[in-house]
Amino acid sequence: MSESIVVGVDGSECADHAIDWAADEAVRRNRPLHIVHAVDSSPYRAPLFAPPETIERLTRLSHRVLDEARERVRQRHPELQTTTLLVAEYAPKALMRESEKAYELVLGSRGHGGFSSMLLGSTSLRMAARTTVPLVIVRGDTDAQGEVVVGLDLTKEEETTLSYAFDAAALNEARLRVVHAWLMYPTYIEAGYAPDDEKVEAEIRKQVATVIAPWRAKYPHVEVVEEVLIEHPVAALTNASRSARLVVTGAHERSWTAPRLGSISHGAIHHAHCPVAVVPR
Repeated sequence: MSESIVVGVDGSECADHAIDWAADEAVRRNRPLHIVHAVDSSPYRAPLFAPPETIERLTRLSHRVLDEARERVRQRHPELQTTTLLVAEYAPKALMRESEKAYELVLGSRGHGGFSSMLLGSTSLRMAARTTVPLVIVRGDTDAQGEVVVGLDLTKEEETTLSYAFDAAALNEARLRVVHAWLMYPTYIEAGYAPDDEKVEAEIRKQVATVIAPWRAKYPHVEVVEEVLIEHPVAALTNASRSARLVVTGAHERSWTAPRLGSISHGAIHHAHCPVAVVPR
């Protein structure tokens, strides 16, 4: 069996959007869909906090979440091979395990546990920093028919990010916009260093073209736009996302103590106007 598309659900409206996106993705990629609902029941196990029937009620509600998710998929794609799983476990831990052998993990931007003013739920944020497979956080307009946008950092290894972005553009028959944004730090200017912006931009464009050239050759049918901007990278990706169907960014940076989400990826998943794919480097 091919690697599945795993989607985490909790019965929220954001999870419904994630289910729709994941089901469409599974059909596009001809892969099975695996729906996971994780419930951390530990606070309810002690008699001090809840009577015995509370666990039974929680179980019934959890099965209802999965049943409704599966029915939503069936109505959208009746022929899609779909499985479900209910686990009594901390959600990030369960999702990490279930996605280890998956092609992709899909989550909503927020679940039932977050405040309405939160831009991103804790589970999505934790998984973005730790994921070992591409993670799509579904937010904004999920039915957009626009281009695929990928952020390019010339200081990092971006092979896996570009591979995912070109593949997504080819799969959706969409244009791919490669965005590289940069800023001159004010301290340099205050110190009397005044760079020739046009000269710097021309050199950066040459570097971007060099990085992209092999991918253009590999995907000759994908229309590619290379965009170099003197702007903060998060602002550049956020602006580009307004007319995009998907933003693709590298996942995390190395840390001596723990996985850490890079600042650009962190900003993109909080502020983009469309789904964001976070791809491990």
